[in-house]
Amino acid sequence: MRIHLDPIGGVAGDMFIAAILDAKPEWYDEMCLTIRAAGLPKEVGLSLQPHTDFALTGTRFSVDELGVHEHHHTPFIKIRDMLSESTLKSGVRQAAIDIFSLLAEAEATVHDKSIETISFHEVGEWDSIADIVGAAFLIDKASATWTIGALPLGRGAVDTSHGKLPVPTPAAVSLLQGFYFEDDGLDGERITPTGAAILSYLKPQQIGAAQGGKLVASGTGFGTKVFPKKSNVLRALMLSVDGHEGQSDDLIYQIDFDLDDQSAEDLAIGLDHIRSLPTVLDVSQTALFGKKGRMATGIRVLATTEDVDKVFEVCFFETSTIGLRYQELKRMTLDRWEESYVSERSEGSCKFVSRSGITTLKVESDDLVSTKGYANRERLRREISTKYETPSD
Repeated sequence: MRIHLDPIGGVAGDMFIAAILDAKPEWYDEMCLTIRAAGLPKEVGLSLQPHTDFALTGTRFSVDELGVHEHHHTPFIKIRDMLSESTLKSGVRQAAIDIFSLLAEAEATVHDKSIETISFHEVGEWDSIADIVGAAFLIDKASATWTIGALPLGRGAVDTSHGKLPVPTPAAVSLLQGFYFEDDGLDGERITPTGAAILSYLKPQQIGAAQGGKLVASGTGFGTKVFPKKSNVLRALMLSVDGHEGQSDDLIYQIDFDLDDQSAEDLAIGLDHIRSLPTVLDVSQTALFGKKGRMATGIRVLATTEDVDKVFEVCFFETSTIGLRYQELKRMTLDRWEESYVSERSEGSCKFVSRSGITTLKVESDDLVSTKGYANRERLRREISTKYETPSD
């Protein structure tokens, strides 16, 4: 599934949650339980209500902190530890920690501090914690690829604990490097730091309109601000590719180059460094016959469209090549997600894949290292598959 975000009014944590839940209201109860599992006090209320303005109808998500001790100046490491020690599902927990980490890194950059010394002010409140954990749950639940339209720039200044700051705020600017903005002439903050952190985590492909696909659901999430003659909403369009559920397509870069003058030992080191880049999906090599009958090595790198210039730079830096061939390709992938497993012999993680309504899985190879013997590893694979896979008809 692909989810296209249309930031008509802007992007904030509560708007993101409201937009997704307006499309998938059946996820609300599970999301609330997840937020509670992150440590949200029982006195803090969560609500999802229908909302209408002068033009549109949708949903508004809110967190009620009345009667709860205010949560000012919360250290990042305290929030990180709280989430790390929670009973959240591993994928949700890691997504929430990653989003908070992106916020902390942005604040550290803006204020020239160490990330370990960062304390959140507005983002340290329970409503922001609930927004980020709720967003992490929905991202994990959707298991989708993401696209988004141009972001509204906004104008003026906003009151913060650091005084008046220009819009977009410095933290949001740090988080949204590389995103395309449009100025629609409206004053006010349009992308909150929480909204910016969610987008920075998602790394959505930015396009003018949703790409092709069958529209299976849509949602409209309202924010709290009111703009003249424009609805303050974030719209989410959920699309299946060519009408097939469980499949997603996106754009990637394929980068190719050949080498005949770098030792195998050194090339292996260089390829490991290329492989470690966060936007690199895969690195492969094949044996070739090059010019003058020399044995050569063909290298293929697959990478996301995000920051591909950095991948080019590292390919030149880590190898002896003096030229690259690259092209943008469409790829189609099955929806996949990661979950933990527990067996009599071990515990670890599995990658689950949805294949035409049938769920299959593969045990992570790193979790098989401690199991000695081919037969024992095969037995463990069969045991986990029998327990967790969806049987075919």
